Amino acid sequence: MARVSANAVALVALVSVLLTYGCCAHSALNYTGSLAKASKASWSWLPAKATWYGAPTGAGPDDNGGACGYKHTNQYPFMSMTSCGNEPLFKDGMGCGACYQIRCVNNKACSGKPETVMITDMNYYPVAKYHFDLSGTAFGAMAKPGQNDKLRHAGIIDIQFQRVPCNHPGLNVNFHVERGSNPNYLAVLVEFANREGTVVQMDLMESRNGRPTGYWTAMRHSWGAIWRMDSRRRLQGPFSLRIRSESGKTLVAKQVIPANWKPDTNYRSNVQFR
Repeated sequence: MARVSANAVALVALVSVLLTYGCCAHSALNYTGSLAKASKASWSWLPAKATWYGAPTGAGPDDNGGACGYKHTNQYPFMSMTSCGNEPLFKDGMGCGACYQIRCVNNKACSGKPETVMITDMNYYPVAKYHFDLSGTAFGAMAKPGQNDKLRHAGIIDIQFQRVPCNHPGLNVNFHVERGSNPNYLAVLVEFANREGTVVQMDLMESRNGRPTGYWTAMRHSWGAIWRMDSRRRLQGPFSLRIRSESGKTLVAKQVIPANWKPDTNYRSNVQFR
């Protein structure tokens, strides 16, 4: 009986944490399994659980960031319609930027209308094989008109989801040189990729006397949507960057980062997945 009682207490404590703080917190509890890659020809709905965290009408994290490294997730193109994903969705950062349609079911406050969210953070406390820990804004968006708060008070709800193409009108792929980068260490965040939304590889080409060398060097995945290059010698810009999507499509942003680059700076490209 003591063992049952202890387990019951633990379960109540976990549910309390989920309802109070959501699931985007520090831990290592993950479900195994993989989410099959969706094809352009067939999108299928799958069951999942959803919770929410942060401010009721916010973007999730207090700093509008997350484990993908994106900034200003309360602004376009995120518009606070963001989510933490557990490992089958987050994919150790390789799922950052992926877009999903979600719709809630089995709750009288649910509208049943699909809404689109983007993976911007990691869910460390999954309660199901697929678990979206949504921003308050995204969670409330699934409700019938005027019932946003009622749905949010439900805490953990049943939803259905499907992978959909990302579409960021007016934006090309953006590269942000991260704070801490220096002549021997370059860390770059990639964001705003259309279609799959995700980047699974980034390569760098240096320049000599202002001209591209013609040689690509694979960058290492650092964390989230950030890729890094470590070098014993000074890296020489301007830098060209090549990115590859899940489906194998590649884009080349020629000399997108200038020779006089600065840390904590955005460098917008003129390329985009179509």
